[in-house]
Amino acid sequence: MKILFLCTANSCRSILCEAIFNHLAPAGMKAYSAGSQPKGVVNPLSLKALEKAGISTAGLSSKSSDVHEGLAPDFVITVCDKAAGEACPVFFGPATKAHWGLADPSEYQGTDEEVEAAFEAILEQIRTRIDAFLALPLKQMSAEQLNAELALIGTL
Repeated sequence: MKILFLCTANSCRSILCEAIFNHLAPAGMKAYSAGSQPKGVVNPLSLKALEKAGISTAGLSSKSSDVHEGLAPDFVITVCDKAAGEACPVFFGPATKAHWGLADPSEYQGTDEEVEAAFEAILEQIRTRIDAFLALPLKQMSAEQLNAELALIGTL
């Protein structure tokens, strides 16, 4: 099972999702990430938050969704923050799609400690959502049930 996390810059939120999912997921599940306007570099505070949580940062990179043209993911989850006026990337294909909007921690204004805390808070929110996703009985769910559960997870 392949899951693609998409956002705009692919330097914070989608990167965190990819790393946390791959850290928690059982064998046979793998996450990827990409952005519609990738920065080309992973935010150092994303890497720091992951390392502090004991999650591998190996292989993480900021990239365009074009890189995954032949991926054929089962799920595509956008994590841009529509409430902040961000335009979410659109993915065309048969994958099940969901939106799990997250505030961009790189936009947080404050002291260094406050900004780092914002990254850690987003990391924990993502972990909660991924734990909920991994607990779903995917094989027993109808498409309608799955879409409803994915929408609910996006509110956690």
